Amino acid sequence: MVGIILVNYKDYANKYLATCRDSLRRQTDQNFKVYLVDNAASLESQAYLKSAYPEAIILSRSDGNYSAANNLGMRQAISDGCDYLVAANMDTEFDSAWLASLLAALEKNPAAGIAQSLILLHPKIRAGRPDLINSTGNRLHFLFFGFTADYNRSLEEVSLVGYPEISGYASGCSLIIRREVFEAISGYTEEFYMYHDDLELSLKVRLLGFKIILAPESIVYHRYEFDRSVLMLYFMERNRRLCFWSFYPSKYLIFLALPFFVMSLGMGLMSIFSGWFKIWLKAAASVFTPKFWRLRKRLRREYQNLGGARRELISQDFVGRIEFQEIANPILEYLVNPVFNFYWQLLKKIFKSSPKS
Repeated sequence: MVGIILVNYKDYANKYLATCRDSLRRQTDQNFKVYLVDNAASLESQAYLKSAYPEAIILSRSDGNYSAANNLGMRQAISDGCDYLVAANMDTEFDSAWLASLLAALEKNPAAGIAQSLILLHPKIRAGRPDLINSTGNRLHFLFFGFTADYNRSLEEVSLVGYPEISGYASGCSLIIRREVFEAISGYTEEFYMYHDDLELSLKVRLLGFKIILAPESIVYHRYEFDRSVLMLYFMERNRRLCFWSFYPSKYLIFLALPFFVMSLGMGLMSIFSGWFKIWLKAAASVFTPKFWRLRKRLRREYQNLGGARRELISQDFVGRIEFQEIANPILEYLVNPVFNFYWQLLKKIFKSSPKS
């Protein structure tokens, strides 16, 4: 049995649920339960969800915490006897073999703890083209910027054979995780609230020693539209900082603190001209609060217990170039990326050859 978790926020379901629901009803594998988490519940949203998707199990929350909503849905699914758990965005349309192929990826690969679907851009937002890629997995920069791999490339340009390993992290748009793995890592870290939640979830799975793989036959069409909301900007930047200071071994932080502060200064200057300086300042200031450092201390302990020795091995898969495909920035492309990439490649060689701490 598979538990599929969809999260609604306010009127999100009014826009996207019908198409998503219909594609779930067309799945070739119907051995699943859908858990609809109403994450800013009201009488109106509850009534709509029950009428629009009567066979789904409706769960209610009030504060909009996306990580906590996924935990609620997945823990209920486990309580109901589900062996596999799927996190999926509601602004999607699933191919009829989406779930069967996603499930097969884990059943055929016992060393994998998470499998991600092949996420394509929905034809309705890409001039009718059904072959443009949204994500074949996500890459992770050494300063903890995350970005999608193969974005906006056509399927003809990319070779996807078997179940390729994802060296970064799985996209929360459509992923499946084993029940026992989810329980072993204690699920999502709810203090992340939203954004970087899938990144941190994936890192914990990798710390346990499991691989993350792509399921190329599990196809989902995503109505992806780049949006820089206030909440998005704040949580992406705050959580990036939290990951950076929590994940690395201490000896890495000695060498990475300088590029981290240089990048932070650059982003602060950019935010002045981009109109989001107050948001950047709020995220930067969060690092200097007792709450941040208490959480950092807890996360470092959790990562160490999951498999702290693997942090150095995982770090070897981080990249030195930032590829924000929706933002064309010549300073990033021709100055920051070359310098930071050179520095990171040099550090990786040093760390790889140094004695284990």
